[in-house]
Amino acid sequence: MAAERGAVAALMEVMEVGGTAEPDVLDVDQGLTLACIGFLCLLLVAMIVRCAKVIVDPYSAIPTSTWEEQHLDD
Repeated sequence: MAAERGAVAALMEVMEVGGTAEPDVLDVDQGLTLACIGFLCLLLVAMIVRCAKVIVDPYSAIPTSTWEEQHLDD
């Protein structure tokens, strides 16, 4: 029973430590990945805003030159 308590206590110490300590600085791969994800998020937000504007006022997205009647020569 005492051996089990010792093993459980040792396991709890390992779990509390959490393995290895993480460095404060990001490495190059993580930094590049986070930069790309941030850029993609900005593009996503821009596309959401643009699509919302088209949904609110769809006729503003069409050039006025297409509104005119075009005479076809028969």
